[in-house]
Amino acid sequence: MALAPAPGLDLADLSEVELVEALRAAEEEKCRLEALQVELTARLDEVVRHRHAAAGVRAEKQGAGVASQVALARRESPNRGARHLGLARILVAELPHTLAAMRAGWCTEWRATLVARETACLSLEDRRRVDAELMADPATTEGWGDRRLVAAARARAYELDPHAALKRSRRAEGERYVSLRPAPDTMTWLTALLPVAQGVTVYAALSRTADEARAAGDERSRGQVMADALVTSLTTPASASTGSAEPAPVPVPVSSQVPVAVNLTVSDATLLDGGHAPGWIAGYGPVPAGVARGLVATALAEAQATLRRLYTTSTGALVAMDARSRTFPASLGLFIDLRDQSCRTPWCDAPIRHRDHVVPDHAGGATSAINGQGLCEACNQAKEAPGFTATATAHDGVVTTTTPTGHQVRSRAPALPPGDPPAQEPRRLSPEVQIYRPHLRVVLADDYRAA
Repeated sequence: MALAPAPGLDLADLSEVELVEALRAAEEEKCRLEALQVELTARLDEVVRHRHAAAGVRAEKQGAGVASQVALARRESPNRGARHLGLARILVAELPHTLAAMRAGWCTEWRATLVARETACLSLEDRRRVDAELMADPATTEGWGDRRLVAAARARAYELDPHAALKRSRRAEGERYVSLRPAPDTMTWLTALLPVAQGVTVYAALSRTADEARAAGDERSRGQVMADALVTSLTTPASASTGSAEPAPVPVPVSSQVPVAVNLTVSDATLLDGGHAPGWIAGYGPVPAGVARGLVATALAEAQATLRRLYTTSTGALVAMDARSRTFPASLGLFIDLRDQSCRTPWCDAPIRHRDHVVPDHAGGATSAINGQGLCEACNQAKEAPGFTATATAHDGVVTTTTPTGHQVRSRAPALPPGDPPAQEPRRLSPEVQIYRPHLRVVLADDYRAA
């Protein structure tokens, strides 16, 4: 049983297991307190609006000053106070399951903010539908990181309102920009807002440059190589020398490099039949069906498209592949990357850097997608610590990780983008008999009249 955190708790008397359980109990209590803050904020807004209405304040002015009161009470800026107020209104009025999840202790205020943000474009009915699908049952999002939660909410929004999503994405391309902000220690944040295809391509090109440099023995970190390559490609001619003692490859501009592969996973219904199920770009997330078809059309026009067909089971999981080697071959490695999308450790959204054997080859059979998982570098190294074990279930690929304290967490690879449901056949004007094992169901058309 988890220990309830309390003032004066003597941590020296707690065992390793009790310390972990106390941490979880503290996190759940924090979620409940955040839910209480949401409800207090919404109630404060209601009380102030009633007072203003009774005083004859114009409707558009009612509620003025509430955000400032919230900010002062929470010791934050007025801007953040306004955000807290907006979130409280939405959660109380439109996202009841998300608020209930906060009260139950398994949804933080930040994750509630993500759900509210990604469903803001939907109608109230559709928004509540996504709220119920994602947040009604804790098991639905158990182990999901923030990026996966955002991707799921965004993909569902694309399905429910595909035309608005496509229109929104096309309009957003006109809002691309580059900004510069100060960072600590005389550093800067250089940010570029780009269309998804361009952004993923640029990042993939920088990643490839870093991988090649590291493989050649460059001692700089991966991030350092990527940052240096970006600066060099934009500010230094390809034939120039950096003049630095530190080994720094001089990459040519991205536009003149060999094309970088961008992996787009999409259902055949979306690609060929005009379906509305969103696609998935590796390293980014879901994209509207229209955008996915546009990317494919552009690639085909430039003769830069390659089709690789993936097959799924009835559960939406990718069909496994096997190999005889102890390491993951390139094709199987790509398969795992496309299937897992990000690090398989629960709540970790980091990009995949390593492919790990969940069980030893002699216990788990051939090197396969079932006993392989994609992990980030930090999680793969942490798993090597004494006491950590990981096992995979053969029939569904669920990975169970056991910590040194005996606590277990489970992770399942995300399902591929679903295809659109089949079109319904026209209603018949006679009795229709459908056999569903193990029972018989008889459906009578509305306008059928017995003789």
